[in-house]
Amino acid sequence: MLGEFNLVVSTYRQRENDCISELWFFAKELGDSRLDASKTGLPSLVVAKTSLDPEDFVAKAREKIEENPWYFRYILKITPIQVTVDADIQQIVEAALRLSSSRLNPGETFKVEAHIRLSELRREDIIREIASRITNKVNLDNPDKIVLVEVIGDRAGVSVIPPSMILSVERARREAKARKHQSERLDLES
Repeated sequence: MLGEFNLVVSTYRQRENDCISELWFFAKELGDSRLDASKTGLPSLVVAKTSLDPEDFVAKAREKIEENPWYFRYILKITPIQVTVDADIQQIVEAALRLSSSRLNPGETFKVEAHIRLSELRREDIIREIASRITNKVNLDNPDKIVLVEVIGDRAGVSVIPPSMILSVERARREAKARKHQSERLDLES
C-alpha cells in the first residue's frame, strides 16, 4: 500500500485493479500523468496519490458524472485526503487540529468521522480526542465540515472538508438525473 496518499477510493469487491485503471485513465484526462494507486489489502478499497489537489480531483470527477453519469464503472466513492501520518493517535490528533485551525472557520459546525481498518486504534478514542479539543459546535446531523480520519493499517489520512466533498458516484448520478429531469420539465413548461 502507498505510504503517502491523498485519495481513498471504494470499488466493487474484486474490482480493485479495474478501479485503479479507471482512476489512472481519469487522472490522465485531467493532465495528471503521475497518479499512483495501490490496493490496500482490504477488499473494495484503494488508495491513490494524485499530483493534483485532491479536492479539485473530486470536483472534476463530480463534473464528469454531471456530463456523463456512466463515465465511472468501477469507482464507487472518492474521498480526498489532505494529510497522511503514521497511524498513531497523537499524530492523528495533531494533524486534525492543525487542519481544523486553518480550515474550520469560527461559527462553522463540525463532526468527527473515523474509519479504522487493519488497526488496533479505537474509533471512539480518536473521535473523543479530536472533538474535545475543537471549540466549534458539534453538529452530527448537518455539519458544515467533517473532520475525517481514515486509518488503514499503519497509515492514517486526515481531512477537514465539507460533506459534499466526499463523492458518492451513485448519489451524484441520482442528483444529475434529477437535475436533468427538472431542466426538461422547465423546458416543456416554457
